[in-house]
Amino acid sequence: MATLGDIGVAAAFNLLSAFVFFIAFAVLRLQPFNDRVYFPKWYLKGLRTSPTSSGAFVRKFVNLDFRSYLKFLNWMPEALKMPELELIDHAGLDSAVYLRIYLIGLKIFVPITIVAWAVLVPVNYTNKTLELQLKNVTSSDIDKLSISNIPLESDRFWTHIVMAYAFTFWTCFVLLKEYETVASMRLHFLASEKRRPDQFTVLVRNVPPDPDESVSETVEHFFLVNHPDTYLTNQVVCNANKLAKLVKQREKKQNWLDYYELKYSRNNAQRPIMKTGFLGLCGQKVDAIEHHEAEIERLSKEIAEERERVKKDPKAIMPAAFVSFKSRWGAAVCAQTQQSRDPTSWLTEWAPEPCDVYWPNLPIPYVSLAIRRLIMAVAFFFLTFFFIIPIASVQALASIEGLEKVAPFLKPIIDMKFIKSVIQGILPGLALKLFLIFLPTILMIMAKFEGFTSKSSLERRAATRYYLFNLVNVFLGSIVAGSALEQLNTFIKQSANEIPRTIGVAVPLRATFFITYIMVDGWAGIAGEILMLKPLIIYHLKNFFLVKTEKDREEAMDPGSLGFNTGEPQIQLYFLLGLVYAAVTPALLPFIVIFFGLAYVVFRHQIINVYNQEYESAAAFWPDVHGRIIIALLISQVALIGLLTSKKAAQSTPFLIALVVLTIWFYTFCKARYEPAFVRYPLQEAMMKDTLERAREPNLNLKPYLQNAYIHPVFKEEDEEDEFDFKSENESVLVPTKRQSRRSTPAPSRISGASSPSLPPEVVPEHPERAS
Repeated sequence: MATLGDIGVAAAFNLLSAFVFFIAFAVLRLQPFNDRVYFPKWYLKGLRTSPTSSGAFVRKFVNLDFRSYLKFLNWMPEALKMPELELIDHAGLDSAVYLRIYLIGLKIFVPITIVAWAVLVPVNYTNKTLELQLKNVTSSDIDKLSISNIPLESDRFWTHIVMAYAFTFWTCFVLLKEYETVASMRLHFLASEKRRPDQFTVLVRNVPPDPDESVSETVEHFFLVNHPDTYLTNQVVCNANKLAKLVKQREKKQNWLDYYELKYSRNNAQRPIMKTGFLGLCGQKVDAIEHHEAEIERLSKEIAEERERVKKDPKAIMPAAFVSFKSRWGAAVCAQTQQSRDPTSWLTEWAPEPCDVYWPNLPIPYVSLAIRRLIMAVAFFFLTFFFIIPIASVQALASIEGLEKVAPFLKPIIDMKFIKSVIQGILPGLALKLFLIFLPTILMIMAKFEGFTSKSSLERRAATRYYLFNLVNVFLGSIVAGSALEQLNTFIKQSANEIPRTIGVAVPLRATFFITYIMVDGWAGIAGEILMLKPLIIYHLKNFFLVKTEKDREEAMDPGSLGFNTGEPQIQLYFLLGLVYAAVTPALLPFIVIFFGLAYVVFRHQIINVYNQEYESAAAFWPDVHGRIIIALLISQVALIGLLTSKKAAQSTPFLIALVVLTIWFYTFCKARYEPAFVRYPLQEAMMKDTLERAREPNLNLKPYLQNAYIHPVFKEEDEEDEFDFKSENESVLVPTKRQSRRSTPAPSRISGASSPSLPPEVVPEHPERAS
């Protein structure tokens, strides 16, 4: 087991690695040719241009001002200067609230660390329990600072119980204040943000089929009858997935054409040649430019044919539509109420903003969603409990004993003090990190299969799965020996009273592993985040091979986004580790505090200068963040109950059970008090915003603004060329219907003319009564 010396070596190694990364970043960001990599957000906003310098040619690529290198860490204070309100205006509420997660970590763990080291460490260290247990070969120096060093049935356990109460109350206090603050920020943001299509639009699914009318006509008539004063227009959902794939293929071919044309322009002596086989490694040799021009022409014809098919084929129209209203109040009423006596039809929900819509999932039939989610739930269960088998195997090899067993000839090298410290302090955490690289991609594919219709909901679902995976595999799988199936078998056979004891006994023994994991995944990971080595390489490859114009150079920039589906679950793992070990092994807490401090500064810099968020959900993810921290609190309390039971201090269990009950009550209170602000839009707020907008723009006509807001992206280029003759939204036009049970509806329509094709004009009444 790792000693304090091993942990010290590992900490020094990781801090040195992080420092090297920071220096590399500080140098690379100052070079003119890297400016678009490290400051792409300002370029996208049009507030920054490529740095120019007169003089030597080398100055265009290398910064020769040596004075600027002396202030290589000035990016840190610069990242902290921007006020939060300005940050919200610059990057959006999602980004600002995401940063608050790191800030909460500092608010919770800095006081807890100070108190734990002032109270618990002396209480633990002044015992001689582990020194007297000569036969115990698994104890380490870290254990002497933990609860493991306290003898059985000791009265000192009451100190840990009191501290558990103090840590819980402080954490709940911070969470309460943050929930209140974020809820207020969300409502203020929604009240002050600019006009957006999603504020007026509802996604309607499971539209019942009508043999007499198209989906668009059915939707129009339904909402003109049931929302006559607020309904404005609708856009039906079509299945354009095949068309989107063809467009994407054409874009790839165009990129290759640009590459070969650029290559030919640099060397006119020979036209570029390529092979048409697999990955260009085999097949017939052809002229690369002519080949790609022919391919683009072929794809363009297929795209035109497929676009016409989608427009004319009734089977391509899905029983769903984006329905827009004249006011936010009208949209809020529709989105938050049941539309039909049949609760399975005319299902409404707030529409995502257009850039947040995940178009490939819209054509999925609503009735199949439940089946898809059941399949993915089963698949995730098996993924979780089988994934740990390779993880456990690699971690076994990443230990001194494992390596010596597999490769005995390495024993002389392994026994060297420095190598031994690196293996024990770094290798286990690094092995686990490597095995988790592909997990986010797998979880995102699963979320897409489930049929979520927005990128934000996809990321939230993937984040939930990632969190559960970390909880089972990284946390429980690391503290409980054996494969996941053995753990499952053990837990099933044990009584419910024994499970907390099993976990509690194992928690202190794995403190050193989690310390190394925090250093490898946390410290080094944050340093790698700001270096942005992968985006740097990709940008320069694109810039060299594809860029011909300034527009091409802008497209080559890939600022990326925060990646909520991977970032937030990783943060939650550190909350879990900090809260579980706060009362058990306080030696782990300083590593947690350093992580949150570094991460806050680094991600603030990235949000200000790099990341360009794809969507804005107005911090809709905050209830998930709050709930997961509460889960971490509950796990820490249950683990402490199990640990004290193993220490024959069972008489203290009722006091900790009361703490569990209080924590659950706190969660239900916060859920009832604050969560509605994140799932529903107050009608009062909607009416206030509508009233102010009408006062400022009394002649505002929203129909041109909303009518094409939710057209599939593959149709937008074509539709932008068309001219639309929009009527005033207050103009009343007779809307005919082919359905015999409802002949007309007194409201404007964009579907058909003034008279029904199924009825003679003279049969249609001049002032028809509203159908019911």
